[in-house]
Amino acid sequence: MLWHPNLFQSCKLVLTLVVSHKVAGACPDGCQWNWLQRESRYQAFGDVYILCGGFLDAKNMFYQLQLWCPEPWNWMIRGFTMTGQFDFALLLYFKMLGSGTLPDKYTFPYVIKACGGLNSVALGRVVHDKIQAMGFELDVFVGSSLIKLYSENGCIRDARYLFDRMPRKDGVLWNVMLNGYVKNGDRGNAIGVFMEMRKTETYPNSVTFACVLSACASEMLINFGSQLHGLVICCGLEMDSPVANTLLAMYAKCGHLFDARKLFDMMPKTDLVTWNGMISGYVQNGFMDEASCLFHEMISAGMKPDSITFSSFLPLLSEGATLRQGKEIHCYIIRNGVDVEMACKIFNERTPVDVVVCTAMISGYVLNGMNNNALEIFRWLVQERMRPNSVTLASVLPACAGLATLKLGKELHGHILKIGHGGSCFVGSAIMDMYAKCGRLDLAHQTFLGISNRDAISWNSMITSCTQNGKPEEAIDLFHQMGMGGTKYDSVSISAALSACANLPALLYGKEIHAFMMRGAFRSDLFAESALIDMYSKCGNLELARHVFDMMEEKNEVSWNSIIAAYGNHGRLKDSLNMFHEMLEDGIQPDHVTFLVIISACGHAGKVDEGLHFFHYMTEELGIMARMEHYACMVDLFGRAGRLNEAFGMINSMPFSPDSGVWGTLLGACRLHGNVELAEVASKNLFELDPQNSGYYVLLSNVHANAGQWESVLKIRSLMKERGVQKVPGYSWIDVNNTTHVFVAAERSHPQSSQIYLLLKNLLLEMKKEGYVPQLYLQIHPQTIGLQQPEKVDHCFVWRQQMKGAMSYSV
Repeated sequence: MLWHPNLFQSCKLVLTLVVSHKVAGACPDGCQWNWLQRESRYQAFGDVYILCGGFLDAKNMFYQLQLWCPEPWNWMIRGFTMTGQFDFALLLYFKMLGSGTLPDKYTFPYVIKACGGLNSVALGRVVHDKIQAMGFELDVFVGSSLIKLYSENGCIRDARYLFDRMPRKDGVLWNVMLNGYVKNGDRGNAIGVFMEMRKTETYPNSVTFACVLSACASEMLINFGSQLHGLVICCGLEMDSPVANTLLAMYAKCGHLFDARKLFDMMPKTDLVTWNGMISGYVQNGFMDEASCLFHEMISAGMKPDSITFSSFLPLLSEGATLRQGKEIHCYIIRNGVDVEMACKIFNERTPVDVVVCTAMISGYVLNGMNNNALEIFRWLVQERMRPNSVTLASVLPACAGLATLKLGKELHGHILKIGHGGSCFVGSAIMDMYAKCGRLDLAHQTFLGISNRDAISWNSMITSCTQNGKPEEAIDLFHQMGMGGTKYDSVSISAALSACANLPALLYGKEIHAFMMRGAFRSDLFAESALIDMYSKCGNLELARHVFDMMEEKNEVSWNSIIAAYGNHGRLKDSLNMFHEMLEDGIQPDHVTFLVIISACGHAGKVDEGLHFFHYMTEELGIMARMEHYACMVDLFGRAGRLNEAFGMINSMPFSPDSGVWGTLLGACRLHGNVELAEVASKNLFELDPQNSGYYVLLSNVHANAGQWESVLKIRSLMKERGVQKVPGYSWIDVNNTTHVFVAAERSHPQSSQIYLLLKNLLLEMKKEGYVPQLYLQIHPQTIGLQQPEKVDHCFVWRQQMKGAMSYSV
């Protein structure tokens, strides 16, 4: 068996532990290697595990090594430092000393870097003392690390003292000292160090020139900077990106814009720093029009501005004569998700502020989830007697939806009607979306009917709202009306309609939409095809779902998540995990949705340990933060397996307050396993979070009934009456001959109900003949059955539920 070091380097590059595990498994300890080969192999694996974030695997590998030598300690310290775990790196260093293992010169550079990462000069001095005692102080690598630590933390005299003592100075050491002076604002000494360097045999490199040129720019030393430019050309570094950018910034800051622009135009490759330097030079020297034109050139060149770009424009946005340019740039900041603080700073410095700028601020706040701030801007706009336009109104309505403030949304709707924007498609779609997200689908539909010229956006909004609010039949009907009315479908329409078919489920309608997709431009639409996979899966046709997936020309994380969820929902955990590994091999990174469907699949298959493994893999190794739905899945995972204490422990470990979904999952598990104590805890929280949900009262009542605690059952029923909570009857449905038949519990409105229940009774009799003894869903209170004995109760009455009716009708 051979050891392949290149494969380990590949593992580092792609940061995948899967390959490392496979290679580790392929290198058994029984191979006839000498001690050095075995140690080198383990250290290479440990290096990969650390770089990939697999600290537990690295620790396990670490303890298999010979810990009396410094090498294994070095790569663990190095790994922690490189991944930013500076405190762990230092703890390991001190543990190394405590174990009696002496560090070497390769240990200290990363230990010193960890001290710098924690901005702790005090710890650095402790390490320095150890370095002096071991005689490594004048080593060029160790010395460079110490000089960098001192210079970056304001101890420039200590850095210079150590620098002067170094017997041999290479280019790195000179650059560290030079950069230290620049960062501490001592440009004079920085230039002095550079002049000293020129007297030695060490040649300056790009880092050297970038440091000293930045000092020239700060001190406005244009003559010395021009001389340096000549030296840069002699060294062949004039086109090196960091050097060229610093030269450009120097010329711009010194007011030599002609030279700066000439250098800018000569550069074969410009990056974001180059554009920022040139724009900043124009603005600082009062050339506002040129700065604005260059900004547009930057966008056209495909370069995305950052917060530094917009910081350069603050003086421009304060000029009253450049209102149009200011608006354009400010709106770009908001729409493209640039730092909100930067946008606020620009907004506060704008004089005057008009409706365009306010609209941009409202939109930006909503896009960043800051709905209250968006509403505050809108209120201020109205108080300042500005007239909001349709874009302003459509931008602020999602803030009401995000906060679920129906009252405020209605007030805003009234204001919209008052100023005559109610018939606009753009505003109307936003109103519909607001009402739907506030739970008033009826008002959303009324608004939809009031829009005279409906476009695809308004149709899509209404279809999506129906789908998301449990009205899939209405969604499919609207989808048909949309096509009949001549409005062209888009990928949103198709995805929403397929989602409605999945929720019914209505396989026939789904197949019709699939056929329409194959005839048109949607046969290769990623999101529509992913919705198609989901539809076929939820309609029970896993083979067609897989066929659609295999036929996709391109796949993204949504497509993979859909097929992984399809297998998981059908109880085929092994196939689901196989698809997950194929996803990784295809180079697609899993996201929070991927792990949500995998953990859910593990829960349905009863594989608790596997589900727990993937939860920890997601949070600890991939660094994906667990959301509310992940914790709900974990509670369900433990709850299904009867491990209720662990489920409750998971809730207590949540970094945020659990919602009703999490507590409801625990209550359902308590109902399944008869845990009255935890059911009381869960229901107490549920009655505070969602006091009008009848399902929680019924679940708690059933828990007490199963335990024979009839007084508690009566108390819960009294509580429901007191709070005005009405029990919503359950219902099931089934598609037969392209017609959907709905069955509600304890009602006989179906035209064939007598035949259905007769068949159900006959089926139960046949089952009894085969030896089946039916069991009651709940224990029956003596008041319910009167003086009859429990064995004489009409079990058919107890079993008469909506699901049995649907199943019987299908027979």
